[in-house]
Amino acid sequence: MSSTDFSSQNGAGGPPYANVKEQHALNPGPSQNPVALQPPGPGYMAHQTPYNPMQAKGAMPPGPGLYNSGPYQPIPPVSSNQALPGQPMLKRPPMGPQHSMTPPQSASPGPGSRMPPAHATPPPVSANNYQHAPAWQYGGTPPMGAPPSMGAPPPMAVPPLRPVGNHITSSPSLATPQATSAEYHATPSVFHNATQPLGPPTSLQGYTQQGHMPTPGNGAQVPNSFDHLEMGPTMAGPLPPQQPGPPTRHMGLSYPSLPPGYQNTSAPPNAATMQHPMQPLTQPYTHPQPYQQPSAGPAQLSPSLSGLSLQSQTPEALRVVNLLQERSLLPPGPVTPPTPCLSQDLQKINCHPEVFRSTLTSIPQTQSLLNKAKLPLGLLLHPFKDLSQLPVVTSSTIVRCRSCRTYINPFVTFLDQRRWKCNLCYRVNDVPEEFMYNPVSRSYGEPHKRPEVQNATLEFIAPSEYMLRPPQPAVYLIVLDVSHNAVETGYLDVVCQSLLENINALPGDSRTKIGFITFDSTIHFYNLQEGLSQPQMLVVSDIEDIFLPTPDSLLVNLNECKELVQDLLKSLPQMFGKTMETQCALGPALQAAFKLLSATGGRVSVFQTQLPSLGVGALKSREDPNQRASAKDIQHLSPATDFYKKLALDCSGQQVAVDLFLLSSQYCDLASLGCISRYSAGSVYYYPSYHQQHNPAGVECFQKDLKRYLTRKIGFEAVMRIRCSKGLSIHTFHGNFFVRSTDLLSLPNVNPDAGFAVQMSIEENLVDMQSVSFQAALLYTSSKGERRIRVHTMCLPVVNSLSDIFAGADVQAITCLLASMAVDRSVTASLSDARDAMTNASIDSLTSFRTSVLTIQQPGLLAPACLRLFPLYILALLKQKAFRTGTSTRLDDRVFAMCQLKYQPLAYVMLMIHPALYRVDDLTDEGALNISERTIPQPRVQQLSVEKLSRDGAFLMDAGSVIYLWIGRNCNPNFLTQVLGLPNYAAVPLNMNMLPELDTAESQRTRAFVGWLREQRPFFPILHVIRDESPLKASFLQNMIEDRTESALSYYEFLLHVQQQISK
Repeated sequence: MSSTDFSSQNGAGGPPYANVKEQHALNPGPSQNPVALQPPGPGYMAHQTPYNPMQAKGAMPPGPGLYNSGPYQPIPPVSSNQALPGQPMLKRPPMGPQHSMTPPQSASPGPGSRMPPAHATPPPVSANNYQHAPAWQYGGTPPMGAPPSMGAPPPMAVPPLRPVGNHITSSPSLATPQATSAEYHATPSVFHNATQPLGPPTSLQGYTQQGHMPTPGNGAQVPNSFDHLEMGPTMAGPLPPQQPGPPTRHMGLSYPSLPPGYQNTSAPPNAATMQHPMQPLTQPYTHPQPYQQPSAGPAQLSPSLSGLSLQSQTPEALRVVNLLQERSLLPPGPVTPPTPCLSQDLQKINCHPEVFRSTLTSIPQTQSLLNKAKLPLGLLLHPFKDLSQLPVVTSSTIVRCRSCRTYINPFVTFLDQRRWKCNLCYRVNDVPEEFMYNPVSRSYGEPHKRPEVQNATLEFIAPSEYMLRPPQPAVYLIVLDVSHNAVETGYLDVVCQSLLENINALPGDSRTKIGFITFDSTIHFYNLQEGLSQPQMLVVSDIEDIFLPTPDSLLVNLNECKELVQDLLKSLPQMFGKTMETQCALGPALQAAFKLLSATGGRVSVFQTQLPSLGVGALKSREDPNQRASAKDIQHLSPATDFYKKLALDCSGQQVAVDLFLLSSQYCDLASLGCISRYSAGSVYYYPSYHQQHNPAGVECFQKDLKRYLTRKIGFEAVMRIRCSKGLSIHTFHGNFFVRSTDLLSLPNVNPDAGFAVQMSIEENLVDMQSVSFQAALLYTSSKGERRIRVHTMCLPVVNSLSDIFAGADVQAITCLLASMAVDRSVTASLSDARDAMTNASIDSLTSFRTSVLTIQQPGLLAPACLRLFPLYILALLKQKAFRTGTSTRLDDRVFAMCQLKYQPLAYVMLMIHPALYRVDDLTDEGALNISERTIPQPRVQQLSVEKLSRDGAFLMDAGSVIYLWIGRNCNPNFLTQVLGLPNYAAVPLNMNMLPELDTAESQRTRAFVGWLREQRPFFPILHVIRDESPLKASFLQNMIEDRTESALSYYEFLLHVQQQISK
């Protein structure tokens, strides 16, 4: 299918985007470069060759790495309209068209010729195919004129191991973190949201079928007629006319020398200021300043952050660790993210890392410096997370930068009471009169104390300017498989009972609507119109031409028709109890759902139990069970048909999201079915081997997940845009969404459990900047019909040395971003390519550290303390269900694991990658947490190795979606009786899934700990109590990452392999 086919699917030639104003509310405004919104052709190439992690590694198998390489291909900056940082008070982006470099659309995780283009068949993997540009590119677009990236490391002999000292080239600009995340003044206790990648549509999921490439729809260019809506009431009048002025130097791309109309602003900085760009600028105003701004903005940081600098002291993050000698690398508790080296005032108000974090907390000045570090630059975002504290601002005036449309935030600079300087484009803006009043303190004349300037995360109630139509109501459509196979599983009883129990807790208001569709070989609609004595079933047997039998009575007001809805839910399980219909027409049922919701938008919840066999979208089994344990490349990771993707794009254009619940013991081709959720911003739930009688643990898990799903917060008709400081650009997004333009994500539904990731590059040198900022704005309609904007802003320092970059590396964020990139690579190229690239990621980063940061070369495998867990996490990814080879893995299980890596927020992904192991037969109250009058023990995290297991103990493994409690053969009898209520080891049943509630201190501690673990995630992990004879023992042992298996290296062997490659 050509790319033009997808244009019509997403509204380019079809119905208009349902709430166009949402796009403009987040749009950069008239200075947005319209050219940058157009996806360019695939032939665009440019100057610098970015870092190639697979080059000059003869022993490594050929094949592409995870990050793209080859001739660099520039990406359009998301915020293409920011001013030069050296002249913050003079520059603003030109109002006319700009010369912008735009990216080629491809299905690759990032730009570069290394990845096969989406419209081409990938070449066979061979050394010849990749010898010129054989790798991933981490950073994307380098600055013009930057030097080429670092080549292969020089050969090194490996002398005998001996203790290592700290010999590091340290930079005076590196600062010791002064604050921890605990100092975040509005730390929410429960977050669950995530956002998904923005970028070329084909790289949305990495699941784009090769040969098909969608193009952005009608969001690709913002009509000028809506500019005034996006600008809103924040504008005091039209922008001043352009005035000539003195020329300023160019940075990277070509920009006009002087932006227009700053009669009120200061003169150009003098030579001294230019020579010392880090020095605070003095404000050239003759009148006295009414107040001193309490927290310094990023532009007021001192030279080289000297107040925090370490001079010659080596920070803990750069302490040299010999991985071959130090085995106990895991911290006793959770791994904490690094704290950016900012002033304490800025640290306290920075965005919480559970919501917004970067792979590098110190941003390199140039792309060439980033290439040299061999570390990926990207953001991980959980934008709609449930927050315990969320400031909500109701104001008729939402203050935004007149140029780049950034929302006012804690990192702007107030020049005086009446003017503020944008922290993204440095434009000087007027403070509106209404903003002078602080509703919190009820005082006037202190705009810097308003909530918008005191909170990095907050939410606005949007005025009418941010909507084009009245906010849609909450609309829920339940689509149920009622074939013989579905009825046999017993899932229908659970769904209907859960809906009955939670029908009053569905998010919504008096306008909430609900409807039902069931299907087997035909499609069944239900007339629930008010006045009927009982629900009326309407059957459509012509699945080739689906129509709505009574369009006006299939979606009904829930409050007005609640009794009929309840009657239907009580009778549905019995209606199909004796059906012998084995066929399943899922495709036509989804078409019917789309027709029903296209007028309003809403959420479709689909429950499916088998491979679709009839009508459009019918599938055939592609799995060969004999190949499940193959060590070769895995086939059929991409969709078998584009029907589900095309329908998802239609749904997205009409503000409809589809959530898929797959309950099956047979192959269902999740690689194809998952597209309906992936591109409509839905969710996928997967319950293998679900059966009401045979798998009670799976039933409990499904019940708990369904309750959470039905009652959690939801946002409708949403869009999200991420802005960043000038010089940075965003080029690839990961998650469930559709990209309407280069930086605008379409999210028909947004939920608090979804995460997003983006890859970034440095397009222009950041030499004159001390810090950069990132802002994510999510515009959505609440279930109560309010239009809201949730804004997250993060500030990070800019550094100019490799040691500073390494010191700020966030190893968990890096691992999660690489996992998303590896999923894309597995689908667009091959699984072996993705595995090679992940291995090379650890080799290259440690090579760079050794050759460019350490001043005295020493034997061993050396890593900075902040990256000491990186090789362990990479090995864990190689053994993870999504990427492992040589171990029997069902195809749907593998694809679902890939979906989770792309969609889950960081905290949940890390448990899937590297589970946490605790010894629990000796829990005490020492170091325990006290939460809501409960005492939660905090046992130490153990290494994932069988040698850590003791036959006289009990060990709990938290693997994210499942929790194992392993009982040693000689386990303390006191634990068996006081916690499990069993007399001895032999009495432990083979399928025990819950802990009895016993009135003992040991039982209370253990249950409190397990309950606390479960409360920290939105899904319900099953508990499996296992012993040596349990069938699940093999699954438990597969998570012992550090041990050797028949098909995978042990951790120590992997370290030796990495050292061997580094030493070449």
